[in-house]
Amino acid sequence: MTAAAVAPSNPATAKAIPANAQNRYEVTAADLPLSCPMPGMSLWNSHPKVYLPVEAEGSAKCPYCGAVYTLKS
Repeated sequence: MTAAAVAPSNPATAKAIPANAQNRYEVTAADLPLSCPMPGMSLWNSHPKVYLPVEAEGSAKCPYCGAVYTLKS
């Protein structure tokens, strides 16, 4: 398992992070609605966008790449 990475809440001010480079991400309410790959991720080597219901249980797993997103309070 790799260490958790904090995904950028504001993609306009954050440097793009590679899509699917980590398998665990912490997200905040500012990232909702949550999609994988996230807006701040480079998309050239990624999968189709899928929306994940992270707010329902506090975490969600992407069916394409297996990335786990955890909602940080």
